[in-house]
Amino acid sequence: MDDVRVISEPPKAEEITALIGFPGSGLVGSISIQYLVDNAGFEYIGSITSKYFPPIAMMVDGVINAPMRIYSKDSYVAFVSDIPIHASICYEITNGILTWLKQFKIKEIVVIAGIVTNTFEKRVFGVASEPSYLENIMDKIEILPMGSISGMPGSILTECKSLNIPAIGFLGETVSTPDPRSSVSVLRVLNEIYKFDVDIEPLTEQAEEIEASMQKIAEQVRQSEQTDELPKKEHLPMYG
Repeated sequence: MDDVRVISEPPKAEEITALIGFPGSGLVGSISIQYLVDNAGFEYIGSITSKYFPPIAMMVDGVINAPMRIYSKDSYVAFVSDIPIHASICYEITNGILTWLKQFKIKEIVVIAGIVTNTFEKRVFGVASEPSYLENIMDKIEILPMGSISGMPGSILTECKSLNIPAIGFLGETVSTPDPRSSVSVLRVLNEIYKFDVDIEPLTEQAEEIEASMQKIAEQVRQSEQTDELPKKEHLPMYG
């Protein structure tokens, strides 16, 4: 597809499991997958570009970094994006990813995302394209009884359903701000199910630092409301 180009080496295994995370609620998808590839021995194999992407260049330590990247380890392929995808182009991006994946034998597609609830328990909910796929994960997650999944996660899961591609979604209970603690809960589930054995303690510590910073900002806001002074900006880690 000219509109969505996947420029990548092929996966290392004949049968693959694809892990996909996009920015969304709490940035759970992008935080979880990026942390996984950084700490589980994944290797960069390619990128995705599209005329639909915003005209920006991402960089790390002065080096340009593709905004949507593909990594591989053993039988796993991981997709992680730094840029949110507008609802109007979700179908095109989803189709581009799945068209590339369908060249290979797909065991299952795993979508990681956040879901905003009215509680702060950091539960992980599970959804699947078929009831039988839920049976293997029911003891690790809570089944989402009803609701909707929007954006790229919803688009990918719906298209997998239409194409009879096995698909599972792990939805971390989150808030609207960057939420590494929700990602910790999701990564714990991925460790149990897929045996990644990733140390999540550093991410837990970062979550505590972010929460402390946000509490400090909230206190500054309360004080500024009383004194009409602007709150000082705090530096928060960037995720995605």
